Formats: sequence, C-alpha cells, structure tokens
Amino acid sequence: MSDISSRVAAIVVDYHAGKALTECIDSLYANGLTNIVVVENGKEGSTPPALGEHDVTLVEPRINLGYGRGVNRGAAETGPVEYLLVSNPDVVLHGGAVATMVSFLDANPGVAIAGPQILRPDGTVYPSQRVFPNFWLAGLHALLAPVWPKNPATRRYRSARPDGSVDWVSGACFLVRRDVFEEVGGFDERYFMFAEDMALCWQIREHGYGAAAVISAEVTHIEGLSRQHVSKAMLIAHHRSAMRFEWQTAKGFRRLLVPVAILVLGLRLCVVLVVRPTS
Repeated sequence: MSDISSRVAAIVVDYHAGKALTECIDSLYANGLTNIVVVENGKEGSTPPALGEHDVTLVEPRINLGYGRGVNRGAAETGPVEYLLVSNPDVVLHGGAVATMVSFLDANPGVAIAGPQILRPDGTVYPSQRVFPNFWLAGLHALLAPVWPKNPATRRYRSARPDGSVDWVSGACFLVRRDVFEEVGGFDERYFMFAEDMALCWQIREHGYGAAAVISAEVTHIEGLSRQHVSKAMLIAHHRSAMRFEWQTAKGFRRLLVPVAILVLGLRLCVVLVVRPTS
C-alpha cells in the first residue's frame, strides 16, 4: 500500500469541540494523515484556538452549515485524493485505524464506504453498524427506545446482520472512496444534522456499492460533545431528519404509510422532550 498521506484526506467539522478537536487532529497525524481540512461550524473564531501549531486547512463559512454541508464544503478543499476520511471532532483514531480501513477498501472494490469499530470513552462498543429499518422495525424502535433503550427492535436496528454485513455506518467516522462520494453527490444537504449518514449509505447502495464495518480499526468517540450546546434543537433536528429519510426512501405500499410514520415520529419527539430534560 502506497503512502497514506498522498491517498487519504481528512475532513473534520467542528462545533465548539475545543480540546477534543486538538486530540482528534493529533490522532489523524499519528495515523499518517497530513491533508486535513477543518470546517468551523461554530461561532466565528471558535476553532483556531484548538488547532495550535497544526498545519491544517481551515474553512470558515461564518455560519453553521450543518454536518453534511460542512463535510461537502471541506471535501472541496482537499484536492485530488483516492479516499476521504470523515470524522467528528470528538473522535480519537487509534493507531493504524486509517491504514486498516484503506487496506480493506483496496481489497474490496465493491465496497465504497467503511466504518471503524467505535468505542465509548469507557471502552464499551457504540452500536455504529446498522441496518436500514423497515416500517415496523422503524416504528417499534421510535416508540420504544426513549423508554426502553435495549428493546429487541432497537437492538436489531443497531446491529449488523447475522452474516456480519451492514447497511450503513455511523457518520461519526468513516472512510469513503472519493469518486463514489462525488458520484452520489456527497451528503444530501437537505439534512441539516442526523440521518445524513444513513441517507449517504442509501445513495451509495442505490449506485451499486456496499458499506462495511471494519472492526479491526478502532476509534474512541465522546458522543454528543458538540450537540450538548443546543440539545433541544438537536432533538428536533433528529426527528425532522428521520421524517425526511422515510419520505425519501419509502416506495410502493410503504409510501402510503408515510403519514403514519410521521405521526409516530411526532409522538416520539413529544415523549423524548418529556423524559430527557433539555436546554
């Protein structure tokens, strides 16, 4: 495998991550990446203090673009590379994680996007390898997860298939083929935040490519560090994106059930806002 620094560019969308962003970039350098683009989605001037002496390309749009639009804007600044490594600012990549994912995609040309094993700070596994939900699975997960997080529907949704295959991987950290990312139009910018990773993997599959989990590549993610600044707004964005994904992907008879899905998601949002205090 040739030099990773010439084949892979990293894109990090920052929103007031502070020290976590510094640690993220440290881990990117430790993985051999030098082509790093950071997009400042937070308050103007909030990102540079965390960059220190790091030599990165800083994109300052002066507005919060949302996650998908931020990644698309960052991708435009990376130059010609084979792969794009997309990461949240509160992710630390373990040693060799990028090389392991690159080797996997090199060996599997039918797979366009690969996600690592995501660990929480306490070392437990975050369920980042998932299946596209059908109507019933989505409905049961939506209604039960806020009050029964480990219900069977949620466990099924947040897991690989019995053969180990996955439909989509978390947008917190993944490696994607640059040409396929451009072929599908990048992230769908109608999603401000949440479900844009699921929508991206859906489009990748629609274009004939697969997604995969590479569990031998590991990262640690401090989930929700940036979102905690606007938790209520993010809850609403989460449910709005879920509604958009259902409308975008529903076909045939399922399209007739979309109003029911929207009603279920609206009910879920009400429950979540009651059981989870927000700012």
